[in-house]
Amino acid sequence: MGGDRLLGFTIPWRAARGRVVRLGPTLNEILAAHAYPEPVARLVAEALVLTAMLGSLFRPDDGQMTVQAKGEGGPIRLLVADWRQGELRGYASQDLDRRYPPVEEGRSAGLEAMLGTGYLAITLDQTASAERYQGIVALGGDTLEASAQGYFADSEQLPTLVRLSARRGADGRWTAGGLIVQHLPRAEEGAARLHVDGEREDWAHVEALAATVTGDELTDPALPLETLLWRLFNEDEVRVLPDVALSRGCRCSVAHIRSVLEQFPEEERVGMRNAEGVIAVDCEFCSRQFLLAL
Repeated sequence: MGGDRLLGFTIPWRAARGRVVRLGPTLNEILAAHAYPEPVARLVAEALVLTAMLGSLFRPDDGQMTVQAKGEGGPIRLLVADWRQGELRGYASQDLDRRYPPVEEGRSAGLEAMLGTGYLAITLDQTASAERYQGIVALGGDTLEASAQGYFADSEQLPTLVRLSARRGADGRWTAGGLIVQHLPRAEEGAARLHVDGEREDWAHVEALAATVTGDELTDPALPLETLLWRLFNEDEVRVLPDVALSRGCRCSVAHIRSVLEQFPEEERVGMRNAEGVIAVDCEFCSRQFLLAL
């Protein structure tokens, strides 16, 4: 029960869909590559959960989903997480000259206190068509989930509820979970969107039930996700989709980095080499350095 799980679901008679996710081993593998303070680790965990849910919703089979928060004036300069076919990776770039705000143990620091002012960008790269879609909104609210809801309200204009939670256990290991529920873009062919026709009764029902979920429920490894969905939506028919396999997916390798560097002209590679004639490449995602003699 304590593994990584992601379930998709629909509530057909309420024209709603969603994802529920819980991360354990994959999350800890990603965080183990960095010595983050607890507030940073918590934010990275929430970003990974959000990215898993969005990736499963919008890019389940191909392409890449990236969630990026960039700020100015806080101890975190950049927060990045991405998804590709169930593979997750993420990191936070810190401004070590700035101090982290005091936070009670087990609680999240405010988003503004961590990033200052900035924006949230959600990017979909579509492999098949080589097209890219990106939506950008100002960081709003005091949490990542509030900014994500603001993104859907401003960029997608879809009624959406997002819940994110992360906690560190007594053994030092992290568990994170999340829930996203949204009104389907179209209930039936030719039907108006919910925000257009004003018929909000079904969405209000789903939103009210989903909003009762707690952080403890989202991060409890002993609570099956199917049971959690039943707790929330037992008044309605819920159709659960098959599990999505999740794993850590940093794609850095000597072969990949070499192929990228070989695309640069020799005169540019000369400027990249150090005194020993080696090109050093850092991977922020897995906190490793690769040395290549090219």
